[in-house]
Amino acid sequence: MSSCPYCGWPDDEPAQIVSEHPTGDGATRWTRCWCGSLQMRHVARGGEQRITVRGRPQRAVAG
Repeated sequence: MSSCPYCGWPDDEPAQIVSEHPTGDGATRWTRCWCGSLQMRHVARGGEQRITVRGRPQRAVAG
């Protein structure tokens, strides 16, 4: 099982599904981790998921 490199949370338990878009071989799903990191996942027709892009968590803005 893989986990978020920023906070260690399990990748198979995202905090939020932001959006999902059908593709020719499954779907593209955008999710957000508990730390705020955004991930793009390829979801195959059989349900297997693979993270293809992972953003860094957004840092707090001093104000």
